[in-house]
Amino acid sequence: MAEAALPAWLQTLQQHDPDFAASYLAQRERILQDGAIPAKYKILMTMVVDALVAHPDGVYVIANRARAAGATEEEIREAVEVAYLFGGTPALVTAVNAFRRDD
Repeated sequence: MAEAALPAWLQTLQQHDPDFAASYLAQRERILQDGAIPAKYKILMTMVVDALVAHPDGVYVIANRARAAGATEEEIREAVEVAYLFGGTPALVTAVNAFRRDD
């Protein structure tokens, strides 16, 4: 799951603790790859979590990552509904950032 541009927090971590950053990235890569649960569903799970913790830009980035992994718009919509079910209206307000598109 190589990223063209890493988020600012991860770039900072790489500058200050490159070994830990590399370890984190390797672990993230291993965990989020296809396994018993397909990668696109794992990525959608991370999108729901970001909605629950009110991280709108994270939801936006992760939704696009899920799309790149093969998630459909219907799957994105259902994940937004799951975020609402477990996080209420504040999570819903954050989760709708999944519908932002660059294209």
